[in-house]
Amino acid sequence: MGMLKNFWRANKGFMLFVGLMFVFRSAVADWNFVPSSSMNPTLVSGDRVVVNKLAYSVRVPFTLQHIVRWGGPKRGDVITFDSPRDQVNLIKRVIGVEGDVVEMRDNTLVVNGVTIQRTLIDEARPIPTESGVLTAQVWGEQIDGKHIEVARIAQFNRNRDFDPVEVPAGNVLVLGDSRDNSNDSRFIGFVDVRRITGQAVRVAMSHNPQSLYLPRADRWWLAL
Repeated sequence: MGMLKNFWRANKGFMLFVGLMFVFRSAVADWNFVPSSSMNPTLVSGDRVVVNKLAYSVRVPFTLQHIVRWGGPKRGDVITFDSPRDQVNLIKRVIGVEGDVVEMRDNTLVVNGVTIQRTLIDEARPIPTESGVLTAQVWGEQIDGKHIEVARIAQFNRNRDFDPVEVPAGNVLVLGDSRDNSNDSRFIGFVDVRRITGQAVRVAMSHNPQSLYLPRADRWWLAL
């Protein structure tokens, strides 16, 4: 017991700093490592993403318990959340909010009866993934006035359709920007907004897993 007291006296400033840092990262802001390619080409494997955890609410640190809520995600937002299937923290894009009716036909989204316009940007763009460089088609979409890029991998393009679904109250429908390589609402279902842990706002920096995790020169402080 005496040793513990001496340790606390000698290190209490540092220990308090560490504790406050963990609270800050849990409830205010954090940066998340992107391990997979499910958000290609917006995010690539090795990105470090800044997450604003106060974007929609204040939560009790280290829990999903919300104290005060002042807003909800909008279509086009990139969010982090705990998967309703296995509680793994995921990062995806919001496509539908409560009350929306969403469907997809031959890779084209329809939201509330309005077809999301798609334009082919690159027929074959090399994109870094956790398994090396992959070539994908890149399409541009407009979601509520926000331009985003999504990837289509021809050899994996099997989930190109789903029937109209209505997003329940208090939920969102999410998809990965890499539509053929994403564990999203097509597989895990709708996401309860209480599971959302923040809004991803920027790529702070990126490490290349294929080059000894050296920083990528072209991926610094990129807005999402």
